[in-house]
Amino acid sequence: MDHSVEVEKHYDVRGWYSTIHEIRHDGGNPGASLIKAAVGVIIRNPFAGKFVADLSELTDPSPVIGHALGERAAALLGGRLVESYGKGGIAGTAGEQEHVVACITTVFGDPLREEVGGGRAWISSASKVAVAGTAIDIPLAHKDELYIRSHYDAVTFAVPDGPRPDELLICVAVASGSRVHQRVGGKTVADLKAAV
Repeated sequence: MDHSVEVEKHYDVRGWYSTIHEIRHDGGNPGASLIKAAVGVIIRNPFAGKFVADLSELTDPSPVIGHALGERAAALLGGRLVESYGKGGIAGTAGEQEHVVACITTVFGDPLREEVGGGRAWISSASKVAVAGTAIDIPLAHKDELYIRSHYDAVTFAVPDGPRPDELLICVAVASGSRVHQRVGGKTVADLKAAV
């Protein structure tokens, strides 16, 4: 199934956007690259400029966004497994933060997990209202265990011309591993594997 086509059946899509960060080192010796990627979709906000109690028009079809963004994000890692993930979005200034949240609830999150190879942990999230071009830091955490400190990170993502006042930017981020040079301790991926 082409999940992007399915999104466009349910939402008025203006565009799809993505970014990739490849980090070789952060002051220490270069090692294996950490790949972080973010993808987003700009959709028209049907509730811009008005207060509506029932946001199901955004929530009900949101599983297709979770599938489409998860599929696109995982592909950007170039065959590497997804180890961490996060989600978020920005409402244009005629909308509400709640309009973004309506698009990224559990019915969105479960398809995202499916597309990135599973995930047992709660998905870190950020949402806000802002003008076009504003960046959002999408928080990352390990996809199977929230308390693995090495994977606490973020991907900064922005769309230069969006979201416009009557639009929503819905986005996800993934990473192939921990922060480069992580060394502050805490629960590890090895601890997680040993517990299984």
